[in-house]
Amino acid sequence: MSPKARGSSLRELPILVISALVLSIIVKTFFVQFFYIPSGSMENTLLVDDRVGVNKFGALFGDVKRGEVVVFRDPANWLSPSYDDASGVRKAIKNSLVFVGVLPDPSKQYLIKRVIGVGGDRVRCCAKDGEIEVNGISINEPYIYAGDKPSDSEFEVEVPEGFIWVMGDHRGASADSRFHTDDPNKGMVPLDKVTGRAVFIIWPLSKLGVLEKGEDLSKIPVRNPK
Repeated sequence: MSPKARGSSLRELPILVISALVLSIIVKTFFVQFFYIPSGSMENTLLVDDRVGVNKFGALFGDVKRGEVVVFRDPANWLSPSYDDASGVRKAIKNSLVFVGVLPDPSKQYLIKRVIGVGGDRVRCCAKDGEIEVNGISINEPYIYAGDKPSDSEFEVEVPEGFIWVMGDHRGASADSRFHTDDPNKGMVPLDKVTGRAVFIIWPLSKLGVLEKGEDLSKIPVRNPK
């Protein structure tokens, strides 16, 4: 390579780096962001340390639907304060990955659960057959952790417009909407807290694939909220 060509490449490098960063920020902000699974509340659909790709575009411009697995910001102090012990080079690398969207921002606490009820729905447990009931219809939930009941506690809620009712697939190990009915939102998650739908698993490679919605949930007509 001639000195002139080498000098031209060096001048173009900052432009390429800046362009890549801008593109990654746009993708992270409007389209796809990646999250890791920190707990067993969604087992066996998602295991600890699995990585998922989250579609943010749908949450920004579409409706959140029953049966979807969604990532949302902590709505009302459901989680304990986070602690990040990274330092030095490790911290710098981690901050860089957060900036470009490969890792979630640790200062914003996120949860991942399945949407059981949307605005207007009446959700209760349990029906005579022991299943969760949505708008008077019992739902089959094949994704529930083996050996778990649909819910160990009884409840009956009506989801207001602009909110969703969420539950983890590992019902016996998920502090979800059922356990926060005393918070300001009565256990509901405001739609403006929803980051997006977890669409696919990207890690481990052995689980690479699309996350399916709950079929029974998606078929139930939505009631008009009062």
